[in-house]
Amino acid sequence: MATTPDRAAGPGTGARSAGPGTASSVVGSSATESATSGSATTGSSVIGSSDVTGAAAMMAADQASAAAGVRVVELSDGHAVATMTVRGDMTNGHQITHGGYVFLLADTAFACACNASGSVTVAAGADITFLSATRAGDVLTATADRRSERGRSGVYDVTVTDGAGAVVAEFRGRSRRLDARGGRG
Repeated sequence: MATTPDRAAGPGTGARSAGPGTASSVVGSSATESATSGSATTGSSVIGSSDVTGAAAMMAADQASAAAGVRVVELSDGHAVATMTVRGDMTNGHQITHGGYVFLLADTAFACACNASGSVTVAAGADITFLSATRAGDVLTATADRRSERGRSGVYDVTVTDGAGAVVAEFRGRSRRLDARGGRG
């Protein structure tokens, strides 16, 4: 399923796309809307329950990414692209982008790539290497791709670039797909 949303993640926003053999999904919509059917659910829906699965549902409930203004602009199985504009309140004492925000952007792209197929997948671990600094006003893009998957475990690489295409950071995430009960099993 591929989509090209044009709005930031968060409540009340979202783009819809239908993939082959799937119901329409919502990336970055309200957490009370079901990602698989578009129907309303209760505010207490749990990610991974039968009515809330996949990247769309995850992003609908992701308040951290929404607060940072992360936008998912491309999504397909094992692949995601997310962007974020660095704000002044995202800089550290050196007036460069705080590494935590660069990690957040990369981690969000990683999470979307892991969950795009509708599975419920979480991070088993991740690391990041910062290669160059950015500043307020810069637009960062994180491109995540699955490198390997065996059983319920996966490895994903995420490259974060600035508006000129220069590499800002390299992130490697290790994923674990949860079983039907929501456990790591």
